[in-house]
Amino acid sequence: MPDADAAGRADLDLLAGAARDAGALALTYFRRDPDRWMKEGNSVVTEADIAVDDFLRERLVSSRPDHGWISEESEDNATRLGCARVFVVDPIDGTRAFVDGRPDWTVSLAIAEAGRPVAAALFAPVHDELFLASAGAGASLNGAPIAPSRHKGLKGALIAGSKNVISDKALAATGIRRAGFIPSLAYRLALVGDGRIDGAAARPDAYDWDLAAADLIVHEAGGLMTDIDGRQIRYNERRLRHPALVAAAAGVHEALRQRIASSVRHR
Repeated sequence: MPDADAAGRADLDLLAGAARDAGALALTYFRRDPDRWMKEGNSVVTEADIAVDDFLRERLVSSRPDHGWISEESEDNATRLGCARVFVVDPIDGTRAFVDGRPDWTVSLAIAEAGRPVAAALFAPVHDELFLASAGAGASLNGAPIAPSRHKGLKGALIAGSKNVISDKALAATGIRRAGFIPSLAYRLALVGDGRIDGAAARPDAYDWDLAAADLIVHEAGGLMTDIDGRQIRYNERRLRHPALVAAAAGVHEALRQRIASSVRHR
């Protein structure tokens, strides 16, 4: 379907350009002590988050005015539920790292249709790493195709995630190795896609904007990402929060999912 292919490329080009330009805007505030305040849930937000969100909304919605809008820094609007396609945006994922001057924060952009992401761009400006994915067309990092690790089972697997979902007891019992803390959840998940880690976990209550871009990147690279019951994650539902989840290489996912599900349910 040449028309569908062309539309997919146009979507990806739109997201890629917007992600890079948004990252450049965010860098003008990075390590320059931007104004910040606390919002609901004891979460920090900065003037950079708001500036990048405003930029992205203008850039993306002006290009696709029929698309709905979901963003961490925008008030939710139920009209998105009637849209066939929606933008799912986190202007700065890993704001605490951004505030602390650490490099592992990202701009996360996706387009979702019928509950699933169909195009995604995840940009880590400090590392100059641009992950892209399009439904049925694979995933890439800075233009080169990516794939998850070939690791099998939990023994020796390198896993990223907080102690809330991967306890020290679980590590000791299975031989899992814990990766260093990665503050951007989207980046943590995307690293599964390119094989730098074998798996990643997220505690309950991540939002659409934390997950959508990385979800498509992991799947198109050849990995798996589900909730702890093995269900595919759905986007642009009435509720934007999700249960605990697991992303991993194919040879690791099921064992890791079962281990984390057991750990979470027995607390």
